[in-house]
Amino acid sequence: MNFTWWFAKKIAFGKSSKNNLSTTIIRIGQIAVAIGIMVALITISTGIGARKGIKQKLADFNGHITIKPYNSNQSFNSDSLSIHQGFYPEFSSLPEVTHIQAIAVKGGIIRTADNFSGIFLKGVGTDFDVNRFDSYLLKGKFPKFDKEKISNDVVISQKIANELHLDIDSSFVTYFIQDSGKPIYRRFHITGVFSTDIKDFDDIYVIGDIKQVQRLNRWDENVVGGFELFTNDIEKIDEITHKVNNSIDFQLYAQSATTSFSQINDWIQIFDTNIFVVLFIMMIVVVINMIMVLLILILERTHSIGLLKTLGATNWRIRTIFIYYAVFIMIPGLIVGNLLGIGLLLIQKYFKVIQLPAENYYLSTAPVYLDLTQILILNISAILISAIVLTVPSYLISKITPNQAMKINEI
Repeated sequence: MNFTWWFAKKIAFGKSSKNNLSTTIIRIGQIAVAIGIMVALITISTGIGARKGIKQKLADFNGHITIKPYNSNQSFNSDSLSIHQGFYPEFSSLPEVTHIQAIAVKGGIIRTADNFSGIFLKGVGTDFDVNRFDSYLLKGKFPKFDKEKISNDVVISQKIANELHLDIDSSFVTYFIQDSGKPIYRRFHITGVFSTDIKDFDDIYVIGDIKQVQRLNRWDENVVGGFELFTNDIEKIDEITHKVNNSIDFQLYAQSATTSFSQINDWIQIFDTNIFVVLFIMMIVVVINMIMVLLILILERTHSIGLLKTLGATNWRIRTIFIYYAVFIMIPGLIVGNLLGIGLLLIQKYFKVIQLPAENYYLSTAPVYLDLTQILILNISAILISAIVLTVPSYLISKITPNQAMKINEI
């Protein structure tokens, strides 16, 4: 067994260290480590959770990647596009793309007895991924669409339902303006109410049968407004979007969800900055406390240092002993901090204790993302950084001579 490792463990966990003057300082250092690692865990888990949660909502509702005609207008209304594409219904050349669904969008105005609201009818077909959408349904169910029959069933957002006093099983009339200027109206039946907590969606979208949009635009069944693609890794959608653009016809273009909603994406990037700032501050707090603890330990064990030097131990070996000593002292703090941090995060994950204003954060509850690798990296990084930084204050050992150590002990 390595002598420095054994000796450091002996003085750190031996009985002689339990009732000395440094006990209070050691406890303060361990508490600082516990608080630091707990705050760091909560910051990383909630920060990454929020980033992933918002990105996932953008992607679930609008697709990770959308494909439209290259000359598509800037409005929400869809331009026409043939459904017969080489990448539909399966993007065989890109295994990263796991699902594709055809969509079409048409703007209109819902009119009720006492109010009205501008909306966009998002038409989807039998290829729509209902399972992905189910998590946003507050009540009711998603309509079942048939390839042969046109359906009047739709789902609307909770916000639109509240504004227009609508609910499940009620119906409403929507007016659509045609190119000729003559309005056409359709009556729809509500089967479900959803909420994404994202204003860009909840304020304007009603989801219904794509055949309704095709009939309003006088398209046949082979014409759609675009395609929504879903990938196997939401963190790589920009990279996959580039591959999609290289794989489709030059008359089409692909756009990632993060580009389509650039303002929301810019806001998401703030989480990365916040995570870095908090981790940096917490690491400084932990390191400063451990430096304080190490200096106290060195001063307290000056006699031991002199004795070790008398026996022939080099300065570096003694410094290594005290660095190991400080790291051993960190371990209880790390354990307690991890237990508290993970415990609080699990409570939030399963009981949703902390609520958020959805209009500001795009999320109704504080999100939690727990990953074992992430936790291990955080703890190992804290130990390594502390050990490296502690080599500086441990230089004080080099200044202690055996004669000085013995004189101090005699006094």
